[in-house]
Amino acid sequence: MTRPVTPRAARPACALLAAGMLATACSPSSDEGDASVLTSLDYNIAEPQNAATAQMLEACAERAGVTVEREELPREQLMPRLLQGASQQDLPDLMLFDNPDLPQVAATGALLPLEEAGVSTEGYYPSVLEAGTHDGTLYGIATGVNGLALFYDTAALEEAGVEPPETWDDLRSAAEELTSGDTKGLAFSAIGHEEGTWTFEPFFWSNGAELTQVDSPEAVEALELWADLVEEGSVSQSAVNWTQADVKDQFVGGRAAMMVNGSWQLPVLAEEDVEYGVVPLPVPEAGTEPSPPMGGEVWAVARNGEEREAKAVEVLQCLVEDANMTEWAELNAYVPGKEELARELAEEDPGMAPFVESVPGARSRTAELGEDYPEVSSALADAIQSVLAGDAEPEEALSQAQESVPAS
Repeated sequence: MTRPVTPRAARPACALLAAGMLATACSPSSDEGDASVLTSLDYNIAEPQNAATAQMLEACAERAGVTVEREELPREQLMPRLLQGASQQDLPDLMLFDNPDLPQVAATGALLPLEEAGVSTEGYYPSVLEAGTHDGTLYGIATGVNGLALFYDTAALEEAGVEPPETWDDLRSAAEELTSGDTKGLAFSAIGHEEGTWTFEPFFWSNGAELTQVDSPEAVEALELWADLVEEGSVSQSAVNWTQADVKDQFVGGRAAMMVNGSWQLPVLAEEDVEYGVVPLPVPEAGTEPSPPMGGEVWAVARNGEEREAKAVEVLQCLVEDANMTEWAELNAYVPGKEELARELAEEDPGMAPFVESVPGARSRTAELGEDYPEVSSALADAIQSVLAGDAEPEEALSQAQESVPAS
C-alpha cells in the first residue's frame, strides 16, 4: 500500500509549480506523432513527494531529450481517469499508480510490456517484479516498495517486562499485559476498505490462507485472532474506523503500546517524542515466514506509438536507476526495489531493517486474482468490519465474502 497522502487545495489548471519544477499538464497529449513532449500522471499531491516526483521527471526528461508534462490527481480520481483513458486510447505516456491497480489497466491491453521494450530487471527482488506483473508479463516497475511491521513503545515493554512478540501467542499475551487504563496493548487499522484488508493480509497469508478461498479454516483462524484481541480489550473496537494515520496517533499519544503500521511512519515518528522499536510482524508459530502484502507504486508506459514509447521507456529507465531509487527510498522510508540497494539501506538505517527483511516473502495482492482483486478485497474488508463490530462470527462473515471470489 502507498503511504497515505494528505490532500491539499486544488490549484488552478496548468499552474506552475515552484521554480525548477515542471508545469502541470491540463490533459494528456493526444498527438501520437510528437515524441518530444510526453505526458505523465501520478497521485503524489503531498509534499515532499510532489516536488521530488517533479524534479526526478524533469531531470530524466532532460536526459532523454524530451519534455514531460506532468499531471497529478488525488488518489481517488486517478484510477477512474486511467480506466477511462484506456477505453478511449488516451492514456498518458508514463503513469505511476498503486501496484494492486495495475491488473485493471493491463487487462485493457493499453500498457507496454516492459521487458520486451528493453527495461532491465537485473538485481530486483522477484517479489517486487511480481507486484508489477499481470498474466506473466511485466507491465510496471517500482522505484521502491513498502510494507508492514510491528512498532512498540520501548519504555512500555520494559516497564511491563514484555519482550517484542514473535508469534501470535506472544502477541496475544503481550497485548493483554500492556493493556492498562486508557492504553491498549495493540492498535491496527481495520477500516472498511483496502487499508483494512492490507493490514489483515499478513495474518491471513502467514497462516496459510489464500484469496481464492477466503473462508478456509486458516482464514477463519486469522480473523478469530483479531476478533479475540478486540473482545479481550487488547485492541480498541474503534479500529474499525481507524486509518493507519489514526493508528499512529494512538501510538504517539500513548494510547497504544504497540501498533501494526508501515515503513512510511518512520520519518513521521522521528518528529515525535516517542522511543520505539520495530520488529517483523508476529507469525502463527515460530519458524513461520512473515507474508506481508507488497506495497508501493509502479511506473508503467502506455502504448502510444513506437517513438513515444521508446522515449517514455528511456525516461522510465532513468527514474528507476540506482541513484534515483536510493533517493526515493530515503525520502519516503521505502525499501529500494533492488536487493543490493536495500541491504545497503538497512545497514545505514537499522529502523528499515525489519522492512527490508520482509521483502523477499512479501506477496503481490493481485497475483492470484488479477483484476478481480479489488472486489474480493472489499468483501474481505466488510467481513472484518462485521466481525470486529460484533455483528457476525468469523466463519459466517468469511463465508459471505467468499461469494465475491470468482469461480476458478
